[in-house]
Amino acid sequence: MQAMPPLENHGPTLMAGFERRRIRTRGAEIEVAVAGSGPPLLLIHGNPLTLVSWHKIAPTLARSFTVVAMDLRGYGDSSKPDGGEDHAAYTFRAMGEDAFDVMDALGFERFGVAGHDRGARVAFRMALDKPERVERMAALDIVPTHTVLTQVTLGWGLESYHWFFMAQKAPFPEKLITADLDYYIRYKLNKKGVGLEIFTAEAMAEYARCTTAEQIHAVCEDYRATVTLDLAMDAADFGKKRITCPTLVLWGSNSHCGRHFKPIEAWGGWCDDLRGWAIPTGHYPAEHRPDLVYQSFWEFFSGREPAPFAG
Repeated sequence: MQAMPPLENHGPTLMAGFERRRIRTRGAEIEVAVAGSGPPLLLIHGNPLTLVSWHKIAPTLARSFTVVAMDLRGYGDSSKPDGGEDHAAYTFRAMGEDAFDVMDALGFERFGVAGHDRGARVAFRMALDKPERVERMAALDIVPTHTVLTQVTLGWGLESYHWFFMAQKAPFPEKLITADLDYYIRYKLNKKGVGLEIFTAEAMAEYARCTTAEQIHAVCEDYRATVTLDLAMDAADFGKKRITCPTLVLWGSNSHCGRHFKPIEAWGGWCDDLRGWAIPTGHYPAEHRPDLVYQSFWEFFSGREPAPFAG
């Protein structure tokens, strides 16, 4: 039985050892980083991040898996297509189709997928739409969109103001956010006063580089699609479709997810084969506690039963 490689400290180089590629999908051009050998594992970042948000764990995971990290359409160095009148180009389904096209281009029919934040919502939709292709799924620090938008509380709403602000009609949120992009990205990443120290200087520089007016508009389109088309899809599927693959959910004990929801209860309404627990982080577990995320991912995607954090 293969032993788990120890998590390495990869220093200031982001995504060390990964080959960058640009893959054209049916609706976008997607920036990807690929490394390793073994079972395929797709990593999908959240907002306001890019694929480099996995830089503390991806190189070590690549010692056991073929790791594919992608920039979602609208984010990072991926293209930012027009959202359309109904914002359909930025649904989680459209982003999931990009992911399937990326994995097709790399020759992978079935694969594991792990997502954080928006990326976990993409993975959720992928597992519902094409269960035959998703072997295992891990979600970091979310509960399903249907739960979020049908169980809004004052506490969650105050912390997650951006869901409804960024969903406002263009160009209102875009104009306000782009007035000071450096202030915006620093405020956005400093969740609940956890501090920016959890991010390396190199990662912060990358997130700042990618925080452009074009990306902000795309992110707003993402949130506009969420409160309309994505919510409608989930409402139509709730109680009718299930996620059948093994599913791991991890959430930060000091995050909006951990404080305002009961994640296992929320995910239990969708999943047949579920495990998960809180870890001592805020909203960015892979950058705050890469040791715990790496161990859980390695065990889960290797087919072992991951051990809950005992702290």
